[in-house]
Amino acid sequence: MEIFKKLKPYYWPFKKYFICSMIFLLLVTAITVVYPMILQLTIDEVVMKGKYNWIPYLTIGFIALMAVKGAATYINQYTGDLFGITSVYKMRNSLYEKLQYLPFKYYDNAKTGDLMSRLTADVEGFRFFLSFGFSELLRFLLLIAISITVMVYYSASLTIVTLLTLPFLAIVVYKFDRAVHPAFRGIRQSFGRLNTKVQESISGINTVKSLSRENHEIGKFNHSNGDYKEQNIFTSTIWAKYFPLMELLGNISVVLLLAYGGNLVMKGSLKPGELVAFYSLVWYIIWPIVNLGFVINLFSQAKASGERLLEVLEADNEIEDLQASIKTERLNGEVEFKQVTLRYEKDLHEALFDISFKALPGEVIGLIGSTGSGKTSITQLMTRFYEQSSGEIFIDGKQVNRYSLRSLRSSIGFVLQESFLFSTTIKENISYGRPEATMEQIIAAAKRAQAHDFIMELPKGYETVLGDRGMGLSGGQKQRIAIARAICVDPSILILDDATSAVDMETELNIQRALKEVMKGRTTFIIAHRISSLKHADEILVLEDGRIVERGTHDKLIRNSGPYQRIYSIQYQDQQAILSSQTG
Repeated sequence: MEIFKKLKPYYWPFKKYFICSMIFLLLVTAITVVYPMILQLTIDEVVMKGKYNWIPYLTIGFIALMAVKGAATYINQYTGDLFGITSVYKMRNSLYEKLQYLPFKYYDNAKTGDLMSRLTADVEGFRFFLSFGFSELLRFLLLIAISITVMVYYSASLTIVTLLTLPFLAIVVYKFDRAVHPAFRGIRQSFGRLNTKVQESISGINTVKSLSRENHEIGKFNHSNGDYKEQNIFTSTIWAKYFPLMELLGNISVVLLLAYGGNLVMKGSLKPGELVAFYSLVWYIIWPIVNLGFVINLFSQAKASGERLLEVLEADNEIEDLQASIKTERLNGEVEFKQVTLRYEKDLHEALFDISFKALPGEVIGLIGSTGSGKTSITQLMTRFYEQSSGEIFIDGKQVNRYSLRSLRSSIGFVLQESFLFSTTIKENISYGRPEATMEQIIAAAKRAQAHDFIMELPKGYETVLGDRGMGLSGGQKQRIAIARAICVDPSILILDDATSAVDMETELNIQRALKEVMKGRTTFIIAHRISSLKHADEILVLEDGRIVERGTHDKLIRNSGPYQRIYSIQYQDQQAILSSQTG
């Protein structure tokens, strides 16, 4: 029950629905046990003694009980469902909120399909047990308890003989639970992997088709689907093994009842009607215990789902606000790194080592180097997407972790290498970081990013709804909208992470001209592979293997025979070759 204890804050606030459901469940169960007693009276008093004048009263009483039971069942089921639905509503919101605030480090190892499975299938598995499984478990226990009480009233000795097999039945049920729980956890994990495979395949369908890898993806899906099938077959094998054994033990109880009970009737120690009632009551005990396997099935699924939900809910959020965090409307934009080192994992090589530099407000800092040299890592530390392993980072003279995350990140405009756009209007995409922005401000941001003209050529202009991940736009168009989104925030610090990589050189030149105006008064970090994007920078940092190996202006670095000069020579030669081929 440890899983349910940990998840108690999500369902116990709605205990009023649960308690109401249980009250009416008790009433329904009590009426159910009255049926055999009415049968006993009908046989022993009406049939055996000829009291046929009792029939109308028994009939009216039975109909009344049926009506009460029907109303009680409705309230029991409705409040039970309300308990489960409202509980998982709160739980699903908490899960989504947790996922929103978990750091980048968590998503480095997480799989989208698996997380989607937790928010859908696992939440629903837990809800079904709260709404139905928990109620069924209590109904079974109440039915067993009340039935045994009535049976003891009729005959204590027959009760003992009839229930001799129950301890063995309980042992089988316990072993079944021990076997089926890991099996259901395996099903949940396998379903998560299957979901991930589908999500990845659909998201990467362009790559799949462009490389003619459809059969390869079908094979991988068949493998994942086969694993999910095998997990279900394994679970069915457990059911097939234990269920007949449980049913056998239940039937042995019936045999003992008929043998010993029939003997008591012949001796006159038990009335025929009481034996018939006893037969009905014993099934009220046997079937709940046998069907306890079904409830255990639900319970095991809920436990497996609960474990997976807790893995998210209890995930360590390493990056949080301090209790006395600084909240500010706007930063000045002074950034300083002092001997900063970063390891993404303790046993991995340093992604950054001994990084030190200072950027004054309004300065432009260029970052260049080969892939994996640490350019993006520097900007991710600035925004606290990750925490440095050692060293200090200051913004406006204060350590970066002293600022509230909202204040810090709302003052930084970030354009990533991969421009993600939401499936909504272009207008809402541009104003995403500043929902209160006016239409004039949105258009101004789009114009500065050289996006206004192509937006106006679309059928609905700024009201055009984009497809999934900006489907329908070219890479360059998506990137320009992402730049407009960053400009719209009006940030103190602007980070352009290879922001013009997907546009042609003419468009890049136009964007750079527009950005020069935008950069005024803002501290700007430009990550680029093209030296043409960095020529105007106040300082350029050249990185290799997480270290700064050169620094200076373009004119200074070009005179050194170092890495920057070699990159420049390669790019200059490439440009000359292109020009020669065009003129030739």
